[in-house]
Amino acid sequence: MNRRNILWSAVSALGAAFATSRAEAATETGAANKLKVVYHLSDAEKVNFVLGNIQNHIDGVGGPEHVTIALVIHGPALKAFHSAQANPDVSKRVGDFSRDGVELAACGNTMKAQNVTLTDLLPGFVSAEKGGVVRLAELQSQGYLYLRP
Repeated sequence: MNRRNILWSAVSALGAAFATSRAEAATETGAANKLKVVYHLSDAEKVNFVLGNIQNHIDGVGGPEHVTIALVIHGPALKAFHSAQANPDVSKRVGDFSRDGVELAACGNTMKAQNVTLTDLLPGFVSAEKGGVVRLAELQSQGYLYLRP
């Protein structure tokens, strides 16, 4: 009977130690494996759809602290983000995303073609100086998952 108690105690102690180490590893791994995603937007008719996808993504993972998101915009879609003509819903979402840490990158080539600067765009944008497609490739090389809804 004494051997059984000793064996049971040893197994219980090992089990508790294993469970504790697994919980600590999961916590550490969770922060290190924070998902990185880049959304690609060029179609003007998909602006609201893509912005909705990004919000659903943030909500689905439990908030902006659980995911790193970038949005790269080029082509006709960029016009929806010009300050002078942006609709209020787009303006609000861009402001929210900017506060949540979403990188909002406007293609430098498209900006030149549309004759706009960063000051003409909604607040929070950065310029993808080398171009939107170059920025997309850079982010993918940094481990970002690519989504083009």
